[in-house]
Amino acid sequence: MSNIEVSPAEQRKKLKAVALLSGGLDSTLAVRMMLEQGVEVEAVAIKTPFCDFDCGKGCGHRVKEVAIDLQIPLKTVHFGEEYLRMLKRPKFGFGSGMNPCIDCRSMMYNAAKDHMKKIGADFIVTGEVLFQRPMSQNHRALNIIEKETGTQGKVLRPLSAKSLPMIEIENDGSIKRENLCNIVGRSRKNQLAMARKFGMEDPPNAAGGCLLTDPQFSMRIRDLMKYLDDPDKVPTLNDIELLKVGRHFRLSNVAKLIVGRNQNENYVMRSLALKDDIVIEAQEFPGPTCILRSKNYEYSLVEKSSRIVLRYSDSPSGRETNVKVTYRDQVSVISTIPMGNDELENLRI
Repeated sequence: MSNIEVSPAEQRKKLKAVALLSGGLDSTLAVRMMLEQGVEVEAVAIKTPFCDFDCGKGCGHRVKEVAIDLQIPLKTVHFGEEYLRMLKRPKFGFGSGMNPCIDCRSMMYNAAKDHMKKIGADFIVTGEVLFQRPMSQNHRALNIIEKETGTQGKVLRPLSAKSLPMIEIENDGSIKRENLCNIVGRSRKNQLAMARKFGMEDPPNAAGGCLLTDPQFSMRIRDLMKYLDDPDKVPTLNDIELLKVGRHFRLSNVAKLIVGRNQNENYVMRSLALKDDIVIEAQEFPGPTCILRSKNYEYSLVEKSSRIVLRYSDSPSGRETNVKVTYRDQVSVISTIPMGNDELENLRI
C-alpha cells in the first residue's frame, strides 16, 4: 500500500475554544466567526448579581436560546458573594458609576480559563470590540486583564483582531487572520452587516445593561455599602435583589425603607421580606407594599415609615389614616398622616 501524504493543515488537531457568551450581538458574531473557521466552541455565560441575562433588568438576552441556535454547549457560572467582596474594594477602581469593569472582566476571564483547562481548549473567544466601552475595552485595560488572569496570548477577539496584536493560534496559522475583523468604536453598522451575512433575521441588541453603570442604582449600592455595620461585611444577595425594586429611603444609619411602585414590585418585595423585616401597608386605601429593614425598630421609625407609605397610597393628603404593620406574623395598626414632599425628598436615596 502506498503512503498517503497529509498536509500540515490536515495534521493539525481540530481547534477548541471557550467563548464568553452574553447572548448579545457581538459575542454571538464572535462565536459564528469561529464556527465558520471550523473551531469547536463551548460557551460560558456569566451571571453576576447586577447583570443577570434572565432577570429582565440586566442584559436582557436569552443566552440559552442563542447557544441552542449556535448548536454549542453552554455552561453558566454564577458569581455571588465573591463578586460582592470584589465590589467593596476593586483593585482597578470604578467607572462612571459603581461599575468595576476591569475587575469584573478579570473574574469572567478566570471562569473561561478554568473551563478552558477543564475541556482541553486552546484559547478563549470574546465579543469585545476595541474602544466600544471606555473603561474595559482599550489597549491598556485588555492588557491588564490578560496579565491579571494569566491569559496572555490566549484570548482572541475576532471583531477587532486586526487592530490588536496576533495571538498564539494566529501566529501558527491555525486561525486565518484574513477572515477576522478590525472593527473599532461604538458604531454597530459593521456588526449588523455581518449579522445579515450570517442570515440572522432578528439579531440581538448590543449586550450591556449592567446595573452598576446606572447612576440611580449606583447611588443605592453606595448607600448600602456605606451603612454596613461591619467594614469587613458584604451585602447579602437578598440586599442586592431588594435594591432592584421600589423607591428607597434612608431613615437613619441603621434603617431603610423600600416602597413598591406597582403590583408586580409589591409581589417581589413580599417574597424578599425577611423574618426580621417590618412590612407596612395602608389599611384603608390602595397603596404600596413597603419593607422597613433596620437593626432596631423604634416606634419613631415605624411611624415615619407609615407616613411615607400613606404618601404613596390613595389616602387623602392631610387626613389621618390607618396603616397595617406586620412583624413576625404579628399585625398591629397605627394611625398617622401622609408625609409632605419636602420631608420625603430629604430621605430619598
